[in-house]
Amino acid sequence: METPLENIAENAAALLTVADMARADGDAIASGISGAGLMEAAGAAVVEQIRGRWAARPVAVLCGPGNNGGDGFVVARLLAQAGWPVTLALLGPRDRLSGDARLNSDRWDGSVLALSPDVLEGAELVVDALFGAGLNRAPTGDARATIEALNLGDAPCVSIDVPSGVHGDSGAVLGAAPRARLTVTFFRRKPGHLLMPGRDLAGEIVVADIGIPSGVLTGIAPRTFANQPSLWLDRFPWPHASDHKFSRGHGLIAGGTEMTGAARLAARAAMRIGAGICTIASRPEVSSIYAADNPGILTKPVSNAAEFAALLDDERKNAVLVGPGGGLNRTTRDMALAALAAGRATVLDADGLSVFSDDPAVLHRAVANKPCLITPHDGEFRRLFRHVGDRLSRARAASEECGAVVLLKGVDTVIAAPDGRAAINNNAPPDLATAGAGDVLAGIALGLLAQGVNPFDAGCMAAWIHGEAARAFGPGLIAEDIPEGLPGVMRVLRGLGADG
Repeated sequence: METPLENIAENAAALLTVADMARADGDAIASGISGAGLMEAAGAAVVEQIRGRWAARPVAVLCGPGNNGGDGFVVARLLAQAGWPVTLALLGPRDRLSGDARLNSDRWDGSVLALSPDVLEGAELVVDALFGAGLNRAPTGDARATIEALNLGDAPCVSIDVPSGVHGDSGAVLGAAPRARLTVTFFRRKPGHLLMPGRDLAGEIVVADIGIPSGVLTGIAPRTFANQPSLWLDRFPWPHASDHKFSRGHGLIAGGTEMTGAARLAARAAMRIGAGICTIASRPEVSSIYAADNPGILTKPVSNAAEFAALLDDERKNAVLVGPGGGLNRTTRDMALAALAAGRATVLDADGLSVFSDDPAVLHRAVANKPCLITPHDGEFRRLFRHVGDRLSRARAASEECGAVVLLKGVDTVIAAPDGRAAINNNAPPDLATAGAGDVLAGIALGLLAQGVNPFDAGCMAAWIHGEAARAFGPGLIAEDIPEGLPGVMRVLRGLGADG
């Protein structure tokens, strides 16, 4: 089931690639808005953010040879008019500027220095207007030297669009980029604002309205989004008065024999997120361990993958999780294949993925056209796929190749669907770097699938809720805390739904 796009023009979750943003600018100009007007609005928006945070002080404005530099000329002019001491430095000859950048250079009546690290001397604030999001080669010469000097100094940096040297599509640093305190971008964010390391370098990100009509998004039809509740909240599976435990779904988890905590964490998370029933199936010798833990979770002893597969004859067991603590063995592999063959909504995580490392094609064939979510971290991803590049591109390519929804875990988790949709999650705190956190994430996704949520939405919901529960708990987090934080996050979501 695809995410509805009828209201995409109003959807602040949309992320625009560099090419998308160029089209948005072009469509806005075609609608009658001048390029000079957009540049003036962009510069004014940056100045508004600066003056809202800092009192007047010596500022160095670093301008590049393109439209990003043109924005910088506007910023310099407006700050000078407000009484700020401004030093403006330009990369390259002034007479090579063209278009709207040339127009705003002509409007600047102050001196223009050649860009070098020396222009930073005495500055108590630096405006980075060197390069925009579409930079495709590393800064060199005076540009690189000035960026490196800026990072060695104490003056806060405000970047226009993206920190210069960060690519807007990938978040990659092309050689060098400043560490900004604030980044002001326009109309919509770009993937590079959320993908590391660009996200880390951008600091606080403000999206300014510069007059581009939201209707231009209809023609662009973005396929990349920031993973936030507005993207999926209208499809969250809230229980209805007529619901009962079976109508809310029955999740089946393959439990391992040694790392039993993994399946137990996943089961508790699945129940907390709303699954009506959860069963852990494990070998008889450890079944008592699972039975003694959570009284509301069912257990079923199975001696082999065939007995596990027989449990799926009960169609009420509508979602399956294989992998957490399962062990790198043939049984884990066969349980995963059995779940997929039965057509159940399936989450494959951890060992449920690694058991296919020797022959990834088996996994790719098994998940094709099945309601499946796979949740690899980078190491598992490399063992299953050959794709390289930034995380967004890799996750997209892998999903297209195998036909499953891919949730590539990390501080900038990416959820990608075979049809090209992708969402970037950016609310996960570093506290989530704790054993068992991934098992909880898999359990949340299982519980959502059991309630009928499609794999892409389930991946998006699970990643955001997981991160938000960890953020709300804060320091000292361990995996066991995350399921207990889910009710609080869902109360927040219910309030957002009521407000919307």
